[in-house]
Amino acid sequence: MTKSIMIVGVGGQGTLLASRILGNTVIREGYDVKVSEVHGMSQRGGSVVTYVKYGEKVYSPTIDKGEADLILAFEMLEAARALPFLKKGGTIIANTSRINPMPVITGEQEYPADLDKKIEQKAKLIKLDALSVAMNAGNIKTVNVVLIGVLAKNSEIPYEKWVESLKETVPEKLLEVNLKAFDLGYNL
Repeated sequence: MTKSIMIVGVGGQGTLLASRILGNTVIREGYDVKVSEVHGMSQRGGSVVTYVKYGEKVYSPTIDKGEADLILAFEMLEAARALPFLKKGGTIIANTSRINPMPVITGEQEYPADLDKKIEQKAKLIKLDALSVAMNAGNIKTVNVVLIGVLAKNSEIPYEKWVESLKETVPEKLLEVNLKAFDLGYNL
């Protein structure tokens, strides 16, 4: 059985590192893995989407509308944008910290209200303030690893495999704070 996970966020949030951690972890479990990264204006704070598919044999990383088993969203508006890709009965893990897109910053539009309530009408939503958790870990840039910790807790893959993958993927000088962020997310 193939699993499809979308990782969505804004440029600079660490979505690509999160996809590498996820990919390395499922490889450790013996799965075939395909990863595809779709960059919007990622260097300018635009949307970034990564598709991760794994299973016995995976031929394509792309995820069509209604196919994602899980969406890992680094920002609530990105979660709402990705919602059409979630399959019926799927789960969204979303960071509640808000990053205003350019039309909101310039005053052309307002940030949509009650996004969490709108998402909960259509999907199982696990929401958390990953930024606060990352600050507790000691580095606000570990939001991505906090979210990976929550994903890990809600997966069938053993904790140890995730930790091994973190040790392999994260630069050594940042490993300690990332392991702490992962544990905080995992134990929420």
